[in-house]
Amino acid sequence: MRPRPPTATATTPTTLTLGVEEEFLLLDPVTGESMPVADRVRDALRGTAREQSRQEFRHSMVEMVTPVSPDLAALREHLVALRRAASRAADAVGARLVAVGATPVCEAHRTVPDERRYHDMSRRFGPVAHDPAVCGCHVHVGVPDRELAVQVCNHLRPWLPVVQALTTNSPLHDGRDTGHASWRSMQLERWPSIGPTPHFDSAADYDATVRDLITAGIMLDAAMVYWYARPSAAYPTVEVRVGDVCPTVDDTVLVAALVRALVATAIDEIGAGVTAPRIRDCLVAAAHWRAAHDGVDGELVDLRTGRPRPAWDLVDDLIDTVAPALRRHGDLDLAVREVDRLRRIGTGATRQRRIMADTGGDVRAVLEHLAAQTVAA
Repeated sequence: MRPRPPTATATTPTTLTLGVEEEFLLLDPVTGESMPVADRVRDALRGTAREQSRQEFRHSMVEMVTPVSPDLAALREHLVALRRAASRAADAVGARLVAVGATPVCEAHRTVPDERRYHDMSRRFGPVAHDPAVCGCHVHVGVPDRELAVQVCNHLRPWLPVVQALTTNSPLHDGRDTGHASWRSMQLERWPSIGPTPHFDSAADYDATVRDLITAGIMLDAAMVYWYARPSAAYPTVEVRVGDVCPTVDDTVLVAALVRALVATAIDEIGAGVTAPRIRDCLVAAAHWRAAHDGVDGELVDLRTGRPRPAWDLVDDLIDTVAPALRRHGDLDLAVREVDRLRRIGTGATRQRRIMADTGGDVRAVLEHLAAQTVAA
């Protein structure tokens, strides 16, 4: 095993802090089409909710950002409050706030907000920059040592397809089932700077690679590092951005618990001198494709062996692997309970497909269910 870089400080605090960014669609309550009313929704927000909102790349999207939270209970309170505030603001302008990973019906207005950077992206990437809106869930875990954060991202690579599978919540496109549990993931593959995080030897290696990609024209700037895990460009965190936005707060809290536990486990391994496995990039990409296609309703690629296995077997392995970190943060009982719930009712994609089957393909019934779940406590 190669030693870790000597500048990495592999010490796990008692509690790693958390923050979550959730992106939502603004849909027409009657047709289900995307509505370009994000500016009006943000104007309708008040107080803390307004401060915690962000402009997104589509006029039909709004992002809500939680404050830093020390535990899942505090995180949950923030998520509930922000979802409800955004939903009320959407109602006020005649739209419906929906937690769904990809545009389910259609989006007629695909212009970007009037900001220089967005216009630059539109010119550089052309039609890719005008795909229908997609919405993700980004989990931030406090790791202030950047050298350590890069090493943590290496250790996350084998497990992020499992996290992705648990978050799948976008089977629909153009009013029909795509056959993929996460159509959002398929859309995002068109962007050259999105995908599995490469393996880096150090923070210097990471920075040099980003500079090379900017020089090559693949990215406009360092903020366009959209890999599934990265040292955040804005916060002293590791940011995991592999998942669709989750349909319910409980789903989001589970994902946050698992991501924090994975980061804590990685820090423990680094401190013990364990190096991350060097997995071929093409195999990691294949594992993510399989996760986006099957979710947890089929098989996933076990990146420790390169072999497909039943998805729920890998979920159980994930829980076993991070159980000490979950226990240390007081999250083990919640994680086990919520995973069992997902095992019973399925991911967001599974739930949407169940409603489609029960209603003879009624997309409106799916969207009504999703809107109700978005704000359910």
